[in-house]
Amino acid sequence: MDKLEFLKRELESLREQSLYNEIRTIEGPQGAWIVVNGKRVLNLCSNNYLGFANNAELREASKKAVDEYGVGPGAVRTIAGTQTVHLELERKLASFKHAEACIVLQGGFVANLAVIPTITGDGDIIFSDELNHASIIDGCRLSKARVVRYAHNDVADLRKKIEENKDSARRMLVVTDGVFSMDGDIAPLPDIVDVADEYGAIVMVDDAHGEGVLGDSGRGIVNHFKLEGRVDIEVGTLSKAFGVMGGYVTGSQTLIDYLKQRGRPFLFGTGITAADTAAAIASVDVLTRSDELVRRLWDNARYFQNKLKDAGFDIGGTETPITPVTLGEEKIASAFSRKLFGENIFAQAISYPTVPKGKARIRCMLSAAHEREDLDFAVDAFVRVARELGV
Repeated sequence: MDKLEFLKRELESLREQSLYNEIRTIEGPQGAWIVVNGKRVLNLCSNNYLGFANNAELREASKKAVDEYGVGPGAVRTIAGTQTVHLELERKLASFKHAEACIVLQGGFVANLAVIPTITGDGDIIFSDELNHASIIDGCRLSKARVVRYAHNDVADLRKKIEENKDSARRMLVVTDGVFSMDGDIAPLPDIVDVADEYGAIVMVDDAHGEGVLGDSGRGIVNHFKLEGRVDIEVGTLSKAFGVMGGYVTGSQTLIDYLKQRGRPFLFGTGITAADTAAAIASVDVLTRSDELVRRLWDNARYFQNKLKDAGFDIGGTETPITPVTLGEEKIASAFSRKLFGENIFAQAISYPTVPKGKARIRCMLSAAHEREDLDFAVDAFVRVARELGV
């Protein structure tokens, strides 16, 4: 008897609905052009916003760290796994984000799991944007707090929900993504902070897609809106614009001290390697010196998005380099992605449950590593495939 037979049926159902994700293999480093399953293609899929994933300065820093610290920390950070390089990264990230302190964790997903269940619990209420990332949703589930969802980026609805529930709350937390990864829109953070302050609620923002993109030299959404000192908790990742691996939380010294005492992923999981840590330090150093790569990213985004709009594609209301080309049905998006690959364009279809049914899309992720001719090549391919498919 195969006790997991039901999983085979579930997988077959995914294939029938064009929801089965064919995971492709990349041969070599990330960049504007990559080799996927033996084929050289233009990369419009990765979150490598600034091209740091194969940056020479980051590579050298990583190699040097291996010689100095070895390949693994060997223990959780609270026992014998905190190395001087970890503390250096935490200091530099705190300074870069204009925050008092920082804790570095194993990933951005893990960072949300470290914060939300640690500072909220039974008797508390979390007000969460309805389109928040899965890591926020899972962190809320683990917290045992009551979760109240408010309409996406709707501050009036947030106020209404707080007013309706405030009297039954021990503490209140308002949590939102900074940049929403499927549509590229930005949270109205100043208005969220004003409402939260009015009711005494804690404010937390996950800036995974804002760091390296928004603000002065990519310092993120809090800096973008000049809200330093008014946002209580900022979560980020080192795996997107910073080009490496890991996650972090910045905030007050009290918050970070408490997370280092009670945050379960920090207490019970080995920290990131010295190689990753040193590369992340190098990425912060590059951004501290110059905003050239951030400006190049935005130049590429504006150029590409304008070309797509001129060609008649629906890219929604994106406010960032995230460029969703909405196609509707899952089967159409899947076919569009396959045909793009035939045109040497690597751009994966995004379908349910990542986005609602009927809102399937090709999500294009722009990078400072792209050249103008790369973007022209991509738009021409999009136009050809759209004509072929009649969309």
